[in-house]
Amino acid sequence: MAAAEQEKVVVVFRATGGAPILQQSKVKVSLDSRLSKLVLFLRKQLKTDSVFVYLRESFIPCMDDEVALLTQAYGIEGKLHVSYALTPAWG
Repeated sequence: MAAAEQEKVVVVFRATGGAPILQQSKVKVSLDSRLSKLVLFLRKQLKTDSVFVYLRESFIPCMDDEVALLTQAYGIEGKLHVSYALTPAWG
């Protein structure tokens, strides 16, 4: 069970630009997941076809980027913080 836990990372979603706050702002996803999986989750939760995601409140990562690489490069205390908006907020 511990090995399975190590293969996941906590993703923390932060609303920005007037976007609604999610009821579930933290999720655990597999390290080999792509960012596009997180975007699909956000679209379902927000009931919208369009959502903008940002890392470090400044740039939009590539949808094909792996969660593991993004967490390694931009994570905070082992968690990946993803800001989201319904309209462009930065950059």
